[in-house]
Amino acid sequence: MGDRFQVIVDLDASEADAERLARRVVDRLVAEGIVLAERTGCVPGQPLGHPPGPHWERAVSDDWDFKPWDGLAVHTRRTGFTSGANMPGAALCPHCGAHTPLQDAQWRRFSTAMRTWHDTGAASVGCPACARAVPVPDWTWDEAPLAFGALGFEFWNWPDLGDDFRARLAGLLDGHRTAYVWGKI
Repeated sequence: MGDRFQVIVDLDASEADAERLARRVVDRLVAEGIVLAERTGCVPGQPLGHPPGPHWERAVSDDWDFKPWDGLAVHTRRTGFTSGANMPGAALCPHCGAHTPLQDAQWRRFSTAMRTWHDTGAASVGCPACARAVPVPDWTWDEAPLAFGALGFEFWNWPDLGDDFRARLAGLLDGHRTAYVWGKI
């Protein structure tokens, strides 16, 4: 069966802002009863997370068919969020919309930039079609989603998060762009 996860990633938060924004979001989720304030060992692969609260259903779509059995992990450092074992087949340029197949040399260019971004917080990859330098967090991906940010809210083994909830959470992030990544391990 495996574990499933959903992550709302703030694409624009700096490392300096991540803690403040994370507190704002968690405080709101606790106030709404979506998660509990105390942190427990309720998320796979993380030491502590926030368990579901008494009103967790306020975060999920109307057609949920199970209750969450794990919690929310909050990431406040540079992280590359992936959908699991699969990687995308192409990167999409935000400027010209060109699809760059991620095979061999192109994949090496992107993976080198991703490592540089993770280590330093800044890296770009030039689009082969329009020649513009595109920061790693600004690329979008086909098939298997990826997102890069210093702030992520990772819900483990919850029903599908509702669109309105995702929009409300994004609204707490100072107008920042967000990405939604989901997967199963």
